[in-house]
Amino acid sequence: MDGRKPDVVVFDYGTGNVHSAVKALEAAGAEVELTGNRRRAQEADGLLVPGVGAFTAVAEALRASHGDEVVDRRLAGGRPVLGICVGMQVMFDRGVENGLATEGLGEWPGTVDLLQADVVPHMGWNTIQAPEDSALFAGLHDERFYFVHSYAAQDWTLEPTGPFPKPKVTWANHGSPFVAAVENGPLSATQFHPEKSGRAGIQLLQNWVRSL
Repeated sequence: MDGRKPDVVVFDYGTGNVHSAVKALEAAGAEVELTGNRRRAQEADGLLVPGVGAFTAVAEALRASHGDEVVDRRLAGGRPVLGICVGMQVMFDRGVENGLATEGLGEWPGTVDLLQADVVPHMGWNTIQAPEDSALFAGLHDERFYFVHSYAAQDWTLEPTGPFPKPKVTWANHGSPFVAAVENGPLSATQFHPEKSGRAGIQLLQNWVRSL
């Protein structure tokens, strides 16, 4: 990086409070800008796609701001993208909330639906089961992370193709197993909130920032 900090854009598409993500990325060593400018989002070393609220609202807001095109073009060029919470969920084919199915960005096959648990939402700290060779969770396999969600992807069906290595899928359990994080070529994502996960969350973001 020629001595400079990696340049990360947190994509601002008008949903949720994302300032904590900006501060966490700065603490992780990035030069961070919060913007909805597509050119900046396209050109940055890394792009973070936050997500708070309902799958439908996030998917519609991303499309309205052409965020879906930015994500697709970045990934086509092998440029890193990180999705958080609903910003991870919308990477799947579709989400189903209260019987309503909404098309996601379709970067991964699968459906995001209601957690199969006695208590929903899943709110609080939880452990994860990450692959031993995970880059995102390097040094973090025994840590806990902060979750706030009622919906999740509960299976993983993508088979590796093309030049990218086999996806690394991290799982957590709340009533039943669900996908807690994915590392798939230039696209990574977490169902939990690293920006709310204390030191472990900052280290995870640092792992990602260092990879840019």
